[in-house]
Amino acid sequence: MGEFQREAKSVDVASRLRELREARGISMRSLAAKSGLSANALSMIERGKTSPSVSTLYKLADALGIAITLFFGTENERTQIVFLKQDERTRMSFTRGVFEALGGEQFVGRVEPFMLTLESGASSGPHDIIHSGHEFVYCLRGQLEYFVEKNVYHLEPGDSLLFASRLRHRWRNPGSHVSNALIIISGFEEGEKPHAMHWKKGE
Repeated sequence: MGEFQREAKSVDVASRLRELREARGISMRSLAAKSGLSANALSMIERGKTSPSVSTLYKLADALGIAITLFFGTENERTQIVFLKQDERTRMSFTRGVFEALGGEQFVGRVEPFMLTLESGASSGPHDIIHSGHEFVYCLRGQLEYFVEKNVYHLEPGDSLLFASRLRHRWRNPGSHVSNALIIISGFEEGEKPHAMHWKKGE
């Protein structure tokens, strides 16, 4: 993870998840049932023994009834202008990768941009992701494979992808080097949490 080191704020996912769960009065057993995770897997995440995948974080956010951006910190007053220096981004590590918030968690509008960094072989995790709105992906470095429904898109630097986020999607870095991508989620429905996943039963 040496390539990810920056002078930036890092989120402690384990303690943040426990804080969000307890603030809503939800037991670990109840959250496990709602998210479809085993109680043991959830316990491992909350104790910092394992890093959750991105798709697992999405499922936890949905089960908690929150936007995934809440993992980046407490809800602050949102503003019409957000200017961030590079070292002011909030970083959230997951299995073999890093998400960096680019101001969407502070902005009044319905847009959430992220910087994605993935080690070789890293992926979004075992679950498909579904949400409202649109998703724009721009590959900056390395390779990125996006699976959208039954289609596979291979992105290299300069390539982009735009799709309706209600389509099942997931991603991975198939290359031998670190990859970087800019992801912008926008146009989600008024009052809806942009990262609230809508999982079918049994998933």
